Amino acid sequence: MKSDLSKRRWPRPRRILAASAVLLFLLACSGSSRPESGDPSPSANSKERAVTLTPTPSDSRPTNRLALEKSPYLLQHAHNPVDWYPWGEEALARAKEEDKPIFLSIGYSTCHWCHVMERESFENEEIAALMNAHFICIKVDREERPDLDEIYMQAVQAMTGQGGWPLNVFLTPDLVPFFGGTYFPPDDRYGRPGFPRVLQSIADAWDQRRDEIESQADRLREALDRLEVSGDGTAELRRAPVAAALNQLRQNFDSKNGGWGSAPKFPRVDYGSLCLRAFYRDGDESVLDMALITLDRMADGGIYDHLGGGFARYSTDERWLVPHFEKMLYDNAQLALHYLEAYQLSGNPHYAEVARGIFDYVLRDMTHPQGGFYSAEDADSEGEEGKFYVWNLSEVKEVLEPEEFPLFVERYGISREGNFEGQNILEVRASVDSLARRHGLEDQRVTELLESARRRLLEVRSQRVRPGLDDKVLTAWNGLMIQALARGGAVLGEETYLHAASRAAHFVLTEMRPDGQLSRRWRDGEARYRAYAEDYAMFVAGLIEVYEASFDLDFLRSAVELHDELFADFADEDGVLFNTRADQADLLVRTKTGYDGSVPTANSVAAANALSLFELTGEPRYADQAEAILRGFMPTLERSPLSLAHLLQTLDAWFADRVELVLAGEDRALARDWAWRARRGGYLSDLAISYRPAGKAGITAEESLPPLEGKESGGAMTAYVCRGFACRQPRVEVGPMLEELGLLRSE
Repeated sequence: MKSDLSKRRWPRPRRILAASAVLLFLLACSGSSRPESGDPSPSANSKERAVTLTPTPSDSRPTNRLALEKSPYLLQHAHNPVDWYPWGEEALARAKEEDKPIFLSIGYSTCHWCHVMERESFENEEIAALMNAHFICIKVDREERPDLDEIYMQAVQAMTGQGGWPLNVFLTPDLVPFFGGTYFPPDDRYGRPGFPRVLQSIADAWDQRRDEIESQADRLREALDRLEVSGDGTAELRRAPVAAALNQLRQNFDSKNGGWGSAPKFPRVDYGSLCLRAFYRDGDESVLDMALITLDRMADGGIYDHLGGGFARYSTDERWLVPHFEKMLYDNAQLALHYLEAYQLSGNPHYAEVARGIFDYVLRDMTHPQGGFYSAEDADSEGEEGKFYVWNLSEVKEVLEPEEFPLFVERYGISREGNFEGQNILEVRASVDSLARRHGLEDQRVTELLESARRRLLEVRSQRVRPGLDDKVLTAWNGLMIQALARGGAVLGEETYLHAASRAAHFVLTEMRPDGQLSRRWRDGEARYRAYAEDYAMFVAGLIEVYEASFDLDFLRSAVELHDELFADFADEDGVLFNTRADQADLLVRTKTGYDGSVPTANSVAAANALSLFELTGEPRYADQAEAILRGFMPTLERSPLSLAHLLQTLDAWFADRVELVLAGEDRALARDWAWRARRGGYLSDLAISYRPAGKAGITAEESLPPLEGKESGGAMTAYVCRGFACRQPRVEVGPMLEELGLLRSE
């Protein structure tokens, strides 16, 4: 099994403290070799396996304080002999009272190497005793506390030039980091010092060379204070970074396998969406090819679950065959939206089919009975990565009918020797038409037999031990899936998807706003942690999409309310968003994220939301907000455009003539049908859709929506298409409306 690179693709680190970090490393771990930059995991030949996701109810081992937490990741460590604390006042106060350094370990429930380090070190009685004797040990779920993860990941990057999870950092009682890394083995191996030696060396240094540690901590604190990712808001907006980013994508594109760069390969939806926008604007087929080839290769590869739908986190190889088998809600939300865009642009029904597969997987396996969406599924089951998903030839033959078996085996490349440790990961190896020719069948018959075989195998697979489920509900990630499902309902004409999006939005608005304050996480009836900027931004994006698909004005009202709250509580004097509120007292520094990674930054999403709200409400302040964020990050976009590829799309939209579609009439259901036909009719990169019921034009009784004013129906459904602040002749039939929008493809 190839190694798990459970890490973010971070931008090039700022090696601001390289010399002092090496000095401290030598002080702490003299005689050991320094970890290599890059992959935080050991070699690809390692056979390490993870434990199951959560302790079993019958577990009778003693517990630590983590047993009182809700996070599945923290609960995984509740039976460790380590005297773990959750991050909070009790732990931080004890560190100061006892004048002990803090050992902070950050990870998440589906992180393979987090599991490995737990089993090797945190479950080891001797290592735990060493930790308990010299440190205050704190565990953090990075998905619950992305603010802490952001700060200490930047610190470790600055010290070592690499980052990943598990993230292990040593702090002073004042929360200042002075040494850190990712995975540490239980003894010297993989070119890394053993964890016991690291612990003992740092404990000795704390006792005997405290002045050097404090000097190192002071320098790192100063460096973190200087890490400002936004400018002063005076930069001139130019579209040039979009062209520069596309040139970089061309240079790094893998024309054979799709994607950018070499293994490991992560789905980069922001790159692909930028390519689709560029083709729509300029007609450059080279950028269209990059996006579509990548989507094709991913959908054919093992990274896609051909039985149950949904995508794994990333591929360990360059051709998307061997995934790291964990499935994340945020990946699948963004990929579903991207496949919908590709379907709208190309008309290829295969892309719609892949999006349906993602949605059906989420609604089947990742949805709480009350409507919220779960966070992730682990890569491991029964202690083995991928065991739930792989097949051998005899298993497949036993399940399938004789007519189905040869077609399925050829379609998905199933062999006796296998393609993954003697087993088979399903990947598309033969097209339907080639199978039809070879077996003398009609294409439709081949499709029917393959679908029948898929259902049989899925049913058998459902009886296996499932990978662990992280069933916490996160506001930000739910916002992404709400956005995708609402768009899917319109583009695919599926009421079920819109209903799921609306239900999840209602869940967040009711269950995750205790006392009117939006929360980050919900689990087992408990909403906890005040929402971060990304929670507001991504959830608002979902609410806007639900409004445009349903014309339920309550969702637009909520979007406006939360968007305004976001900028009131998180924006700096130049209008750029911090990740956290100013009154959050347990943070070393207050950060702004300047890199769109596996999820886009709060600023990137909020800028796009602001433009959408400007179109929907006509309020100039929203255009000003989008401009302020773009100006604030313009120096970064000029210097490293692909670091903010999602924000680049808003920059591109800033220079484009956005399209507004206003539907006016008595019948909301008919208006929604026209809006859905517009979504199905083709791709418009910047389309805002709103509805004016007869005689009504307000978000509230006191407010009016300027874009709706003067747009009356006269009794019949009437469509107003506006571009660049100029409206065309009203249309009272859906066909002319689609023509006016430039959507000429037959439905």
